[in-house]
Amino acid sequence: MASTIAARRRLKTVFRPLGHTQLLKDGTVKPRSFDIEYEDVPVLVQAFRRMVRNLEFDVCELAFTTYLCAKSYGKPFTAIPVFPARVFHHGAILYNTKAGIRSPRDLEGKTVGVHRGYTVTTGVWARSILQHEYGVDLKKITWLLSGDEHVEEFRPPANVVPIEKGKTLEDMLASREIPAAVNIELDHPDVKSLIPNPTPAGFEALRTRGHYPINHTVVVKDELLKAHPDLAVDLFNAFVEAKRPYVERLKTDAIATPSKTDDTYKRVMDITGADPLPYGIEPNRQMIEAVIQYAREQGILEGAFTMEDLFAPGTLDLVG
Repeated sequence: MASTIAARRRLKTVFRPLGHTQLLKDGTVKPRSFDIEYEDVPVLVQAFRRMVRNLEFDVCELAFTTYLCAKSYGKPFTAIPVFPARVFHHGAILYNTKAGIRSPRDLEGKTVGVHRGYTVTTGVWARSILQHEYGVDLKKITWLLSGDEHVEEFRPPANVVPIEKGKTLEDMLASREIPAAVNIELDHPDVKSLIPNPTPAGFEALRTRGHYPINHTVVVKDELLKAHPDLAVDLFNAFVEAKRPYVERLKTDAIATPSKTDDTYKRVMDITGADPLPYGIEPNRQMIEAVIQYAREQGILEGAFTMEDLFAPGTLDLVG
């Protein structure tokens, strides 16, 4: 009798294909028991929304604060402790040099733009820098949103308002209608980073305080995690395996045409002497706890989360 081989389940999956995930996309690295059916979503934030609102994917890279907010509203997916995007945010706050702002605290009493939603992870980290490094009272600022939230159920604090229809943050900043904005791109002679020398400032924060923000994680549908108890560990190990050759290339300067992201991770490696993309809870506990704290301080979360709340069973002690 001819033997039969059970078909491997295909996981509809979205992540940004960078150096440390490309081998998963092209199939060079595969989970042990499942196949990845990669879906290309060129604008990754659109995948965030589709996952949070419609559960369109089995596995999805997701902004970390979006995940925290979604989890607080009971969305049926859970993260594995894989963090495929790390970004320094000291340069995320732009201001108009002719708007009378001499220091970050001068933003108090003013209106400051925020790209897309209040829960966007970059905004959370940038506001935490204003609060914890420069003593800014975030509640004394009106935060002006250019878009809505991925998690529809979320209701922002009273000092968070939508932009007027027909206006853009870029035009408002250039014209000094607002003095500053977070997470926008604008090439204008009067606009520059509110924090001087932001790139060195980010690396100095890493060097002195271990400040290395997490921007994204990877989530898996709860129904799959329940049906396949080994899936979370299998996926974690696949992400680790895909990352290793990339980290080795960084270490030996073997990336032919490094991107800005590659340069950042290489600099992190030079400063820390370690893998610039550590996966697992323990190497990232400080930053996980920090972003939870900042989300609570900024009115995004009401309660705290434990690591057991946030990450799939079987992955709590993994490091890779």
